[in-house]
Amino acid sequence: MTDTTPASVARLQELIDASSNIVFFGGAGVSTESGIPDFRSTDGLYNQAYDYPPEMILSRSFFESEPFEFYRFYRDRVLFPAAQPNAAHLKLAELEAAGKLKAVVTQNIDGLHQAAGSKTVWELHGSVLRNRCTHCGKAFDLQYIIDADQVPLCDACGKLVEPDVVLYEDPLNDGIIAGAVDAIRAADMLIIGGTSLVVYPAAGLVNYFHGAHLAVINLDGAGGSMHNALVIREPIGAVLSQIKAH
Repeated sequence: MTDTTPASVARLQELIDASSNIVFFGGAGVSTESGIPDFRSTDGLYNQAYDYPPEMILSRSFFESEPFEFYRFYRDRVLFPAAQPNAAHLKLAELEAAGKLKAVVTQNIDGLHQAAGSKTVWELHGSVLRNRCTHCGKAFDLQYIIDADQVPLCDACGKLVEPDVVLYEDPLNDGIIAGAVDAIRAADMLIIGGTSLVVYPAAGLVNYFHGAHLAVINLDGAGGSMHNALVIREPIGAVLSQIKAH
């Protein structure tokens, strides 16, 4: 069922009202309304021109061999410290506080779900807010990375500091995957938002959902082929802002 009329939002409200264990699975489109570009949109990160392909720069091997170039790109195109939670983040936190939403599973690394007040967040690809020394493991916040002169070095041992994000060539964290799978498997409703479902293995986690209600909120309608899914082709913040958390 694909609909872009107010009736689709009313139907989404009905499904949410009928559910008690909702999980949200989200991607880059959730944060575009906060001013963070979608990696794969026309104006997104992956359609910009750089000396190296973004996929190469954001790889583990490139980080280790060319940390200066990595951080030059990373600060310029990945970090958005001024970004604030938008209506989607805030509504999801509200639904969790109301006892309806049990978990957020996100492919984003911006920390905006927690900034909005969400408590149970499974960050499949890590977070730019956490950083650590590659040698001694000392933790550093985002501001330390921003303020560093070129390449951030540990103030304790002098070694390279790395962001706690999953780079290309990195495996996903087994514990995070297990938590996300358990949440999705137990859900009676899954809301998929702001993702094209093309990034694997993260996108494959939705296959663990066997609950009663499935909704997809995405501008390009990705997921429209899912059986019995309510598909809404609208900005996710605009849609969720109309939902009431009871």
